[in-house]
Amino acid sequence: MSPRQTTQRASATTRKPRNVGSAKNAAQKKEEDLTDLATTTTVPLDKKEDSLAAAKMVPLGKIVMASSQPRRYFDPSAMQALFESVKRDGILMPLLVRPVGDKYELVAGERRYKAAQEVGLTEVPATIREMSESQAVQYALVENLQREDLNPLEETESILQLLALRLGCNYSEVPPLLYRMENEAKGKITRNVSGNESASTVEQVFTELGRMNWQSFVRTRLPLLKLPDNILEALRTGRIEYTKALAIAKVSSDSDRQEILDTAVDYSLSLNEIREKVKALQPPAESGEIQKLLESTYKKVKKSKVWENPDKQERLKSLLAELSALLSTEE
Repeated sequence: MSPRQTTQRASATTRKPRNVGSAKNAAQKKEEDLTDLATTTTVPLDKKEDSLAAAKMVPLGKIVMASSQPRRYFDPSAMQALFESVKRDGILMPLLVRPVGDKYELVAGERRYKAAQEVGLTEVPATIREMSESQAVQYALVENLQREDLNPLEETESILQLLALRLGCNYSEVPPLLYRMENEAKGKITRNVSGNESASTVEQVFTELGRMNWQSFVRTRLPLLKLPDNILEALRTGRIEYTKALAIAKVSSDSDRQEILDTAVDYSLSLNEIREKVKALQPPAESGEIQKLLESTYKKVKKSKVWENPDKQERLKSLLAELSALLSTEE
């Protein structure tokens, strides 16, 4: 093949359109709108720098995925629509990458990247931006959180990752912090002065995101993390709403829970119908025994004044946080 033929073939493969404005379709226009939202919230990009005309063509093989990509599930029908769009028109909006050694790490545009791989593109337009790892992770998380099709589980995990990043702590440390804040707000435990700065950071993050306040997040989202694996999978793939997932998760038997889950998905059961099925599986006597045990334990705790024992305070905080999380699933 001659050099001229090779150049023509590469040009056809990347399909860089002459008139970007008229060629954009719904699938890729939505990608642009979401990225615009992310840039206003975290690492700002110059509009000229972010345009297709200013982008550089980067070999697809030189782009690597970040280990912390927040998204795990992509709707097959939406991806198919994007595949068709990229196959027909090419990449209409540049990916965002950052230099890492002799490669480029993907920061934003994972769906377009996968579409480019699917249709066999050899290079893609990309905005190359110097970013720290922290900035890149924050940008990817915020962009992901602006998506309309984000399911509650992905939303929960992304918010926790963002909070961990902003607080400078491990992901696993964030839920206990939020539960402690809730108990402090309700006056159940004494406010920790050293935690005021963390609480301010948490409130600031939720204000910036504008999705819900941290109290609502604790009540309705954190309980999702404790769901059984089969419920989590159904929730992650969008097969069931999170309120229904919480109801089904109350079934202790794995086989019964799976049966109700399958029935709920196959027949689009309402939340009330699911609750009735769950209730039918629970022996009436068991709930009465639990109530008596709870009342008895409460009397013992009140009488012993266990909260005055410094050696037991941390354990008590942990148990109260678990109980608060359990009760929040009823609200």
